[in-house]
Amino acid sequence: MKTLHLTTSKEDIEKAAKIIREGGLVAFPTETVYGLGANAFDEEAVANVYKAKGRPSDNPMIVHIARASDIGQLTRMLSPEIVELIDNFWPGPLTLVVKKKPEVPDRTTGGLDTVAVRLPESQAAIDLINAACCPIAAPSANLSGSPSPTRAKDVIADMDGRIDAIIQGDDCRVGIESTVVDMTGDVPTILRPGIITAEAIEAAIGKEVKYDESLTEASKHVQLDPAAGVAEADFQPKSPGMKYKHYAPKADMLIVEGNREKVKQEIERLKGMNEQIGNKVGVILFEERAFIEAAHDFFAQLRDLDSEGVDLILAGALSDKDGVGFAVMNRMLKSAGYKIARV
Repeated sequence: MKTLHLTTSKEDIEKAAKIIREGGLVAFPTETVYGLGANAFDEEAVANVYKAKGRPSDNPMIVHIARASDIGQLTRMLSPEIVELIDNFWPGPLTLVVKKKPEVPDRTTGGLDTVAVRLPESQAAIDLINAACCPIAAPSANLSGSPSPTRAKDVIADMDGRIDAIIQGDDCRVGIESTVVDMTGDVPTILRPGIITAEAIEAAIGKEVKYDESLTEASKHVQLDPAAGVAEADFQPKSPGMKYKHYAPKADMLIVEGNREKVKQEIERLKGMNEQIGNKVGVILFEERAFIEAAHDFFAQLRDLDSEGVDLILAGALSDKDGVGFAVMNRMLKSAGYKIARV
C-alpha cells in the first residue's frame, strides 16, 4: 500500500477526510500523541485499524469528536459530573468512559457496553473530524506494543505502507496519552493516568476520584502477569493501555529508583559495567521535578534511543507522588516490563 504524506493544509485535510469517509485509515496529530483514525461507525474500517497496528481486537478505542455536543451521537448518558468535566477540560487530554448507544459498533468499544470519548485540542484533529463528518475512532498511530508516536517521523517509521495517509503536523504538545476516567460507576475512576490529574478532576466535580486497582502497586503484576495466576485472556480492559505489552522499546530497559544522587551513581555504575562488556547503553534521566518535560519527551527519547541501536536503556524513576509524575511512571514501568532496581 502506498501511504500519502499530507500536511495540515485545508486541501490535504479534505483529502484525508475523504479517505476516512470511504473507509480508509489516516494518522493525524493531536495534542497528546498521533492517532490512527477510522470512521467510528464503520466496523470494517475499525477492524483494519486493529490489523494495521497488530492490535488485539478486545482493546477498546477512543472516539474523537469535534464539538462537545457530538457526544450525543455516542451516548445518552450525561450526568452533572460529566457536564462539569466537559466544561472544565474539553477540548483537551481527558477521555470520558460512558455507556454507549446501541449503534456504536462493538468492534469500536472492544465488545464493551461503554464507549471512550474525547474532544481533542489539536486544530488539525478537529478540522479532520469536521471534514470527515463522523466521529473518528483512533488509538495511537504506532505498531502495537511500541512507544507511542509524538512526532510525524515516528508515525512514518511504524505506519508507512500500512495505512492510507499520514497528516504530518507539529510535534505533540503533551506527549503522553489522555487521562481516561470511567464515569459509569458511583465513583469516577481513572483507568489511565495522564496530564489531567485526579486532583484536578476532583476539584472540578467536588467529588472523590479513585484510581483503578490495576494502577496500584499491589495489583499491577496480578492484573497483567499471567504467571501471577490471572490469565490475560480473563481480563477485559475498559481503556486502552490496561492490557498487553505497551510502550516497549527494542532495547532492554531498567528503571533505577531511590535517592536522587544514588540513582545517578547507580546508573553510571551500570552503564560502565555494560559498556565494558560491549553493550551500547542509553540513559533517560529527567530533572527531579520536571514532570511536564518528562511527559513531553519520554516516548520521543525511547524512539531516539531505538534508532541509535542501544542494547540497554537505564531510566531514572520519577516521583509518583505528583499526578503527572505518576502518569509518566505508568508508561515508564510498562516500557521496562516492570524491571526496577531500587537503591
